[in-house]
Amino acid sequence: MPSYAQLRELLDPATTALLTVECQQGVVGTGSALPELAEEARSSGALANVARLVSAAHRSGVQVLHAVAERRPDGRGASHNARLFRAAERLPVQQLSGTRAVRIAPPVDVAEEDFVVRRLHGLSPLAGTDVDPLLRNIGCRTLLVTGVSANVAIPNAVFDAVNLGYTAVVPADAIAGVPADYTPAMVRNTLALVATITRTEDVLGVWNP
Repeated sequence: MPSYAQLRELLDPATTALLTVECQQGVVGTGSALPELAEEARSSGALANVARLVSAAHRSGVQVLHAVAERRPDGRGASHNARLFRAAERLPVQQLSGTRAVRIAPPVDVAEEDFVVRRLHGLSPLAGTDVDPLLRNIGCRTLLVTGVSANVAIPNAVFDAVNLGYTAVVPADAIAGVPADYTPAMVRNTLALVATITRTEDVLGVWNP
């Protein structure tokens, strides 16, 4: 874990952005298409920690971006080149544009100044979306990555952020995946190699000393 001084330098509000990944009703909310993941996100406290970090970011002037995965009702433009995409097409809850499923789930708050970035294809919140140019335009150097899932979208976001030149910071207790023991293994064996790993309380201590 980084020291307070190191974390304070990394998380300067002027050059830091907070990214929430797929914290939407159809993924982590009630009536989720992925009930096991939704339950883990809530019971582990990860979703509550995302909400706490978002609130602190709003108070501290840190830019917040919400990455949402969705698809058009006609499916045009959606990816079909992986088993995950084909399975998602058969789920009883679809992440359709304009529906409740793609709204940010409570208790995560969306402020007027937040960016909500929607993607219709692929696995990554960054690749092929507006996230990277938005981050560059606001002078971001450090990206704090939160949300779900530790199985796919979170590592995608971290790898893409690092490849694009950002410093990635991951509060390990503000991400979730399934099964429950997979997330700490992913953090320890993969994300810790490329990102700064911290905890929600440590981030809050920097932004709200």
